Order: sequence, then C-alpha cells, then structure tokens
Amino acid sequence: MVYTLSGVRFPTVPSVYKSNGFSSNGDRRNANVSVFLKKHSLSRKILVEKSSYDSESRPSTVAASGKVLVPGTQSDSSSSSTDQFEFTETAPENSPASTDVDSSTMEHASQIKTENDDVEPSSDLTGSVEELDFASSLQLQEGGKLEESKILNTSEETIIDESDRIRERGTPPPGLGQKIYEIDPLLTKYRQHLDYRYSQYKKMREAIDKYEGGLEAFSRGYEKMGFTRSATGITYREWAPGAQSAALIGDFNNWDANADTMTRNEFGVWEIFLPNNVDGSPAIPHGSRVKIRMDTPSGVKDSIPAWINYSLQLPDEIPYNGIYYDPPEEERYIFQHPRPKKPKSLRIYESHIGMSSPEPKINSYVNFRDEVLPRIKKLGYNAVQIMAIQEHSYYASFGYHVTNFFAPSSRFGTPDDLKSLIDKAHELGIVVLMDIVHSHASNNTLDGLNMFDGTDSCYFHSGARGYHWMWDSRLFNYGNWEVLRYLLSNARWWLDEFKFDGFRFDGVTSMMYTHHGLSVGFTGNYAEYFGLATDVDAVVYLMLVNDLIHGLFPDAITIGEDVSGMPTFCIPVQDGGVGFDYRLHMAIADKWIELLKKRDEDWRVGDIVHTLTNRRWLEKCVSYAESHDQALVGDKTIAFWLMDKDMYDFMALDRPSTPLIDRGIALHKMIRLVTMGLGGEGYLNFMGNEFGHPEWIDFPRAEQHLSDGTVIPGNQFSYDKCRRRFDLGDADYLRYHGLQEFDRAMQYLEDKYEFMTSEHQFISRKDERDRMIVFERGNLVFVFNFHWTNSYSDYRIGCLKPGKYKVVLDSDDPLFGGFGRIDHNAEYFTFEGWYDDRPRSIMVYAPSRTAAVYALVDKEEEEEEVAVVEEVVVEEEPVEE
Repeated sequence: MVYTLSGVRFPTVPSVYKSNGFSSNGDRRNANVSVFLKKHSLSRKILVEKSSYDSESRPSTVAASGKVLVPGTQSDSSSSSTDQFEFTETAPENSPASTDVDSSTMEHASQIKTENDDVEPSSDLTGSVEELDFASSLQLQEGGKLEESKILNTSEETIIDESDRIRERGTPPPGLGQKIYEIDPLLTKYRQHLDYRYSQYKKMREAIDKYEGGLEAFSRGYEKMGFTRSATGITYREWAPGAQSAALIGDFNNWDANADTMTRNEFGVWEIFLPNNVDGSPAIPHGSRVKIRMDTPSGVKDSIPAWINYSLQLPDEIPYNGIYYDPPEEERYIFQHPRPKKPKSLRIYESHIGMSSPEPKINSYVNFRDEVLPRIKKLGYNAVQIMAIQEHSYYASFGYHVTNFFAPSSRFGTPDDLKSLIDKAHELGIVVLMDIVHSHASNNTLDGLNMFDGTDSCYFHSGARGYHWMWDSRLFNYGNWEVLRYLLSNARWWLDEFKFDGFRFDGVTSMMYTHHGLSVGFTGNYAEYFGLATDVDAVVYLMLVNDLIHGLFPDAITIGEDVSGMPTFCIPVQDGGVGFDYRLHMAIADKWIELLKKRDEDWRVGDIVHTLTNRRWLEKCVSYAESHDQALVGDKTIAFWLMDKDMYDFMALDRPSTPLIDRGIALHKMIRLVTMGLGGEGYLNFMGNEFGHPEWIDFPRAEQHLSDGTVIPGNQFSYDKCRRRFDLGDADYLRYHGLQEFDRAMQYLEDKYEFMTSEHQFISRKDERDRMIVFERGNLVFVFNFHWTNSYSDYRIGCLKPGKYKVVLDSDDPLFGGFGRIDHNAEYFTFEGWYDDRPRSIMVYAPSRTAAVYALVDKEEEEEEVAVVEEVVVEEEPVEE
C-alpha cells in the first residue's frame, strides 16, 4: 500500500513492530522511508516510584505518576571517601563579564497567543513507573548464560495523559543559591562571580515569569511557533527579524510565492493563517513539502522552517525539504508503556541508529527497536544513549552538525518510528537518553539555521564570536530571548513529545567559555573557571535548561560533556550550581590511550588510580574507558591498540592464541572493570566495545579538496566501516564472545551489589613494585594485578568487615577467555589486625594480569547456601520401599 501526498510517495508500514527494511546508498540520500504508522495497543502493569530529584528550595517532589510526594532535604548525590578527592588551589578572582536581559525582547513573547493558551488541562490520572526484577545473583547457568531480569506487571495504568500532568507540575522558584559555599568553602573566594552568575539566572527567571507566565509555558514555544493546527485551520509563525518579506511555499500552493504571503509584527515574527478547505480538510496535507521564502539582506532565500518537526532528502536531490508532518489520529503512534524509574546507578549503552546493523547499510529505528534493544537488555545495561537524533544533512558529522533541531533524523525512519523505539525500550525497563546538541549548529545555509533570515545574527552571535573555527559551525547567542525560547522548547519537545528520559549535552565546555576550551589546558585553578573567559549567558542557559528539565520531569537525567572540570557543574541550580546530574569523566579515556602507547613496565598504578578518582566531591561522574570518540577513523579502539592486526587472524578458539592476543584480552577486561569500579557513579560503553570491536568507524564519504590544496582521500561512500559486527560478539567460537560475556557479568555485578553508588570507597593499596591495586567499594573488595608475569600466592589484602568472602567476578574465568587460575569454590576468612590501613585482611591468589572481586558473604547468603546443600542431600537419599 502506497500513499501519494503532494508528489511525495512514501511506502507504509502496516505494524510498528515490523521492520521497514530501510537502507541508503549515500550519505545524503534516503530511500524506502516509511512515513505512516498504525497505533499498537498493549497494556502494561506498573508501579509508582518516588522521584530522587530534590533541592533546598523545592516545595514538593513530583513523581512520574503525577502524585505529590514528601519533599527531601538532600540533593541526590553519592560520595566517596573525601580523602580521595582534593580541591585545587585557587588564584585571585577576576571580575565577571556583565550581561543584561533585553527588556524589549522580553515584551515580544507575550504578544504571541494561540487559542490553546486558555485550554484547561485534563484531569490528572495516576501514572506509572515500570519496575524491574533484575537477576539476583551472578551465578552462571547451563551453557555459561547469565540469568536475565524479568519485568513485573502490577497495574493497568497508561502514559497517555502524561503531558497534561506535566503542564500542571510547573517549575519550583529559584532558591538562595548559597549551598555551594558549604560544599566547597574555596568557592567563597569567587563569590562575586558566582553570586553575579546566580543573580543573572534569577533575573532571567523573573523576566520569564513576568512576560511568559513561567518556564513551563515558555518551554512550549512549539505550540506557538512553526506550524500549529486548530479546529479551523493552520497557523504558521516564524521569527526572522532580518527578513523584509516572507511567504509560505510548498506543494500545497504549487510553490507560488504570491499565494500565501505573511505579515510581520514589531518583534520580527512573521505569521499566516490558512483556513481549512471547504470539505474541512487541512489546507496543507500531511506529507507536503514546505519552505519559507524570504527577501533578505543577502537576497531571496528559501529556508526550511526553523521549528519543522520532520525534514527529508528526496532521491536525486541535494537539499532537504521541510515536511508538514501531521498524520491522522488513527495513524499516530500511541505510547503504551510508562517511563522506567530513574536508575540508582546509570549503566549507559551509547548507540548510533544508522551504524547499529551488522550489515553495511544505514540502519532504521524499527530494526534498532527489534534487534538492538533486546541485546542491550540482555547485556544488563539500564540506559541507552542515542546519538544523531536531531536531523543533520551531513551523515559523517556523527549528528553533531544539526540542521533541524526539532526533527528526528529521517535517515532512520519517521518520528513515529522513533516513538515506537522509545516505547519498546520503556517496556524493557531501559531509560532512553538523547545526545542533544545545543552547543553549536551546522554551518549549512541551505538546510539549517545559519543565515536563516539573511543575517548572521538571527540565532547566533555575529562575526567571529558566532563562529567555531575548529568545528566549522555557528554558535548560539544564549543572551537572546528568542534563542532561549527555541532551545528550552527544544529540550521540552524531546522529553514530552517523544518521551526521552534525559539528555547527554554535547560540547558543554565550548559553551561555557569564550575560548571554547581550545588550546587551553585546564589545571584546576579556580581562576580558570570564574573570570572574564566565562560565557555567563551560556552558563545561565545551562542553569535554566536544567531547572526546566528537573522541574517538569523529576526523574529525567542530564549529563554534561565537560572536559574543563567546572566546579558546581553537578550541583542543583537551587543550591547555586549549574544543575547537571552527571559529568562525563573524559580524562579517563585519554589516560588509557596514553598508557596503551607505552610498555607495561612504564605503567604506574598510582597514576591510574589518581586519574580514575580525580573528581569533585558530591558531583557525580559517568566514567568510560572509551566512547565513540576513540573509535573514529584516525584513532584506535582499546582492543585495536592492544591486539592490532592479530585480531584478524587469532581470535578463533580453534586456533592457537598469541602473546599479543593473551595480553590484549586480559588487559581489555581489567581496563573496563577498574574504570567501572573507581571511575564514578555511572558507566558508559559505546556499542560494540563490550566485545572489543575490531574496526574503527569511517562514515561513507567522498574525496575532499581543501582550500590550501590538500586532498583528503574518500572511501568510495563505503559503509563497511560504518556498522557494528555484533555477530562477532555472539559467536561462541570466537574470543570476542568471552569479552562480551565479561562485560555482561560486570553489569550484573553492579546490579546486585550497587557498588558504583555506595558511599563507602577506600583504596588500600597502590603498589608500584607488585603492580597491584586493591580497593573497597560497598561490600566488595577489588583486586587488580597489572604485572605482566608475576602471580602472587597467599597475597594479603586489607578489608573492613569481618567474616567470609567469596569470589563473585574473576576476569581469568575460562568463560571470559581466561585461564581459570582462581578457584571459585575457595572461601576466604578474615584475619584480625591492621593491614594497609584496614582493620582486617584476607589472603588471596592474584594471578598476573587478572582482576578479581570478592564479596562479603552475609548470614542470609550463608543460610541460603546451607539450605541448598541440605536440599540436595535430601534429594539424593534413597527412598525406602
């Protein structure tokens, strides 16, 4: 069945759970894109769970169910031993750059009204949070398989009224912003800058409250701008202050610039109303191509509407087209499953939809939903972070040169395809994070926001300040009222319309400093963070967007990509912080690459421990050994650094290994486990790295000729290196499989013992001679022997609690490609007496290049073990005749 709309033909998909076979032959060409979807009705049972987001000024905490819960008094932060984290020395403070709110632009917002403004929200219905019953142990079942978690069904609630509940929720008023000085007294030296920053945030909040009715209303800009449909017709509004005239053109009016001219108000907003046709149908059919034609200072320009929610590149065409996407009710995807509760410990599987297939092609939302999400669930991750969602005309930009901020990338399918993917993830108990790009925009003037109204200052700073020379992209003016409306609404749009559960904000370091972090080596001196180089407008925007997200979506998660180590970055806004939940611990991956370039003899375990633990107290981090950055062409994955070309010839179990392979497999497991064990309160893995993916990432591309005459060879638009070979990790006859099973065991270890979020952390040994690292986290004791040849028998390690310990994870297990040198049936009893600053100790065997985790066996576990043994004995006794 094929629909034809205004000359655009799209095949339909009869069910959202059927793959659409989407593929592409070029980095800017789409084919076989499914547009229309049917509702899929499924019921789920769910539980209500309390939100974990609290702050000093929040009057109440609202759960995903919409119920008001008893407010908390502490921010949701886990801490490790303070002796592991030190604050750096500070230098004399610098005066901050001033910034003021433009009152003339404030008035603009209140002039735009729609008939929806006065609509009463529907009555509240109790919502839901899906609860998971994860595997209760790490015991291996037959065939070496780990026990998988099960989903509990406990009610019949739905999520369809969530948007109404969010409108009623609102955002809490600003707090005092002074708690940061209690957390870190060294910040008082920079009180002038920090208080000024907070005053600018409060000033903006007050202005938004006065002129827009609050952050909640301000963040619904998509209900006023762009295309909005009412019972009588379609209204289209666009902010383009530099345009001298404007007209809406498209398939619906045969691209006639004289047919539907727009009128401009005093604030630069162009508007037109298109009444319904005589038969009641909308003036613009669903699926029509649309653009706005403007007479600008740079000439006549056809632009894709800035607020468009779908854009598409048709076969044999270079530019994208804005698509009026408004399917009939019966063809819209309806969410069936509530959001999972916010994980206590975040275990993220970083993914890219397009390159998520083992086949050399662009993968689809539908295939990712059906094939990759179950894999993520099986591996034990509780969050998926998806890259390249916002539309980007250049595929090889990895999604970071965004052209259409409100449109899901059409390369992978339709907006409804994406919704079905997110709903399926929620059904599996997986939270879905979006890699959102608000740090810059594509330099593309044909498809994106650059020179949108013919000027270079519409959404961006003009001149050099608005251009990022290294990224070749445009930089937003975060002090502009309409830019704030656009970006805040964009964050709200993805959370509300698509049910994303949070964001990883890209390029935050570039936002927070006028030098964008380029050619700057951050030493930890506080003067580097709080001075004239700080872009206060950008920091205030980050405070506003975190305030909005956590206020309206209490369980939402925000992660900031910041390499600078900005103090207060992960402290709630009401306490004076920037408001992120987590910072990406980017220094760890750089440290591993640095070490992998050296001989084992030149590694220093103290250096490893310092890098992993060098983070700010009460500010949570997501650690990772490698992300997509390390997998790009021109670099190497950790696996390739370790094993190089031997990976192509010696990974089959029926062939002899090599010393390089043995070393690589052993260190690959140790690197990941020590990173997860010490690196932070969350963990991230880029898809495929869990089994040591052998290839780098190289997007299909043509030959490039630079202005200086340099020629960069292309790859004949090949997709061979732009995919993930999941089949390698699944093949139990390859050594990749052991690496994958170890990664799986790591996730289930954390799921059971919750060591990443434990407040107890103590590093008892950093022995450079023995190459040993020993530390406690929660009730676990981690033992790492990085020595390349030495194994240690009866090696004494300190511990805190008395009793019996057992091995719960061993990197040398044959299931994980090891040599089986540690006896899993052995019991380890504590000796009294201080050792390595611990009150007790145990004696263990520590083979070379091996990591082992020991857990204290509590009384309940001992009783369970005894009960199991007795039951087996009873079953084996002969029955008397």
